[in-house]
Amino acid sequence: MRHIHLDDGLRLRFPGRSEEFDQGVEIGMLAVLMDQGEREFTRWISRANMDQVRAIARQLDYHVVEGNGDDEWVSLSFRQGSAKPALRLVHSIG
Repeated sequence: MRHIHLDDGLRLRFPGRSEEFDQGVEIGMLAVLMDQGEREFTRWISRANMDQVRAIARQLDYHVVEGNGDDEWVSLSFRQGSAKPALRLVHSIG
């Protein structure tokens, strides 16, 4: 049994459930956030779920950036739309 990260400081666990169940909850949670049109968010995700996370993000037009983590968990940042930075012209003095 492992914890599923919903938000900062908020985790769930489902005693007696399988790893596949936990992975399904993670994917469902991410799918809801993406479907609601959250422009940008970060979540801790099980490394075992990475392939499925990347696939659903790609289908829903999100870019995924991997952050800190360990062997079991990784912090992922999701951003909707273009991954290109918004550039602006800056004038220098002198």
